Amino acid sequence: MIREHLGHLLVKQLGVVVCGEASNNRDGMELILDTEPDLAIVDMKLPGTCGLELVKEIVARRLKTRVLVLSMHDEELYAERAFKAGANGYITKENVSSKIVGAIKQVMEGKVYASDVVTAKLFDRVERIAKGEMDVLTDRELEVFQLLGRGKNAREIAAELRLGVSTVDTYRSRIKTKLGLRSAAELYQRAGLWVRENGG
Repeated sequence: MIREHLGHLLVKQLGVVVCGEASNNRDGMELILDTEPDLAIVDMKLPGTCGLELVKEIVARRLKTRVLVLSMHDEELYAERAFKAGANGYITKENVSSKIVGAIKQVMEGKVYASDVVTAKLFDRVERIAKGEMDVLTDRELEVFQLLGRGKNAREIAAELRLGVSTVDTYRSRIKTKLGLRSAAELYQRAGLWVRENGG
């Protein structure tokens, strides 16, 4: 009933072509491979398995099909799982009639869709993780990290902080170890992102 209602709603409001529908992961994957749709709306709960397995398979096969997860489950509990699996959007069944059109438009524009509540909580969690991550750095290491994020090299940092270049290299090595980074490129990338997000 939900699939039928959803199909009628999308055809009427968006003028889309519904390529087909399936009731389980296997049939859904076959249908996606056969029709190559722009978007797949995947129910979190499918007979015999979790809909997130289908999402993971779509991502693993590197298909161009974008994915909007539809769920009756609490957003706070499952939205993050859906995004980790590779979904482009997450919407609850109670919001389908009023929000589905906007959700699809947003996902098809290459954006991620989630309710305002979920978006705020996910950003808050990311921010808390980022701040907590920086707690492992000493004050001097954080200074070096910020300057790396501003694009400065070891010699420039050494001059600004009045340190030896070898000392700066030691700090860089310690920072990489503490943050679990494998290369100088990863270090500069992480530092640049942190500076942009935190104004460091």
